[in-house]
Amino acid sequence: MKPGAFTPDNGPALDSQDFSLVQGGPLFQLLYRAHLYGDGLTLLQRRVLFFSTVAWLPLLVFSAVGGTLLGGDTAIPFLKDVDVQVKFLVVVPLLIIAELVVHRFLHPIVAQFLKQDLIPQSQRPRFETAVESALRLRNSVLAEVLLIAFVYGVGILVVWRHYTGLNAATWYATPSAGGTTLTPAGIWYGFVSLPIFQFLALRWIYRLLIWARLLFQISRLDLNLVPTHPDRSGGLGFLSNVLYAFIALALAYGAVLSGNLASRILYAGAKLPDFKFQIAAAVILLVLIFVGPLLVFGGQIAQAKRKGLLEYGALAQHYVRDFDTKWLRGGVSADDSPLGSEDIQSLADLANSFEVIRSMNMAPVAIRDIVLVAVAVLAPIAPLMLTVMPIDQLLKLVLGLLK
Repeated sequence: MKPGAFTPDNGPALDSQDFSLVQGGPLFQLLYRAHLYGDGLTLLQRRVLFFSTVAWLPLLVFSAVGGTLLGGDTAIPFLKDVDVQVKFLVVVPLLIIAELVVHRFLHPIVAQFLKQDLIPQSQRPRFETAVESALRLRNSVLAEVLLIAFVYGVGILVVWRHYTGLNAATWYATPSAGGTTLTPAGIWYGFVSLPIFQFLALRWIYRLLIWARLLFQISRLDLNLVPTHPDRSGGLGFLSNVLYAFIALALAYGAVLSGNLASRILYAGAKLPDFKFQIAAAVILLVLIFVGPLLVFGGQIAQAKRKGLLEYGALAQHYVRDFDTKWLRGGVSADDSPLGSEDIQSLADLANSFEVIRSMNMAPVAIRDIVLVAVAVLAPIAPLMLTVMPIDQLLKLVLGLLK
């Protein structure tokens, strides 16, 4: 068994060589013992089926028994509640799938700091301490207990009951003299299904905060950045791969927004343009959540760039002066030819190295990576364009953009 691998007896060991943002915590240990997790986060289909079944299937059954599956006396039947279908048949599976994706992408990332010799020997104790601290937070029982308390105390009793529920008779609630009365389906929805969804979503936010904290602590170390590294990030370019790990999460959170907006549009008379500012704010916020942690290395990269320009500038000055003296000021005989000379090639290599330093990025992330995250967030919202534009016009617009 690899160092740091999870075992049901001793829990996840603390090892930066086998770091996982996912493979730990009380819920993980419980599901591992229930054979819903295998080594390396296998058994993915089993977990998706389990969570979707517990959260969605009872709602289907209760709604069918109560006559609110497709119609009845309710304005919003269960199967026509787009928000709920998206939450439990799209978002919850994506949140589960994201665990495997993030684990496989991030698993080797932390070890790269050591493999690429970015951490000096003198800084390695601090590096290991930061990693161990991150893993302890990931494994925290108190953190998940507080998340559950927050879900029921705020997410259900406050946000859902007073702010996010639709003001209409639905499959989960009926109007009454005292406000609204939950149906049997609504009781399961409010106290089982919705808490599952909110807990999984908030636990990912907690994990992302752990990741951001770890990167911030690493960025405070005296890193061995190389200004001439071809990734133009001093050797930190491998961190941009992290954004690909979070695509499933970006899709999930974008789908949450899409489902909520769809319900407002279909049943509350709203129009998609009414939400343009909310959509823009959501995209910006999610991009910052995923990309922001990488920006903490900007100071180190900028420092490496300044130092590299000074050092390679001095080296270039000595070299070009000697080159000038040798080839232009009579340093070689008239029979010597610069054609094929290693001096010419070295001069070109030096110029290339200097240009690499001058073009260093201010963070280990490219614009295309940021655009990718934004597109992933917007992708689930794109179908809502059909509510304001016929499909033929929408296709013409898309084809026009692709020309």
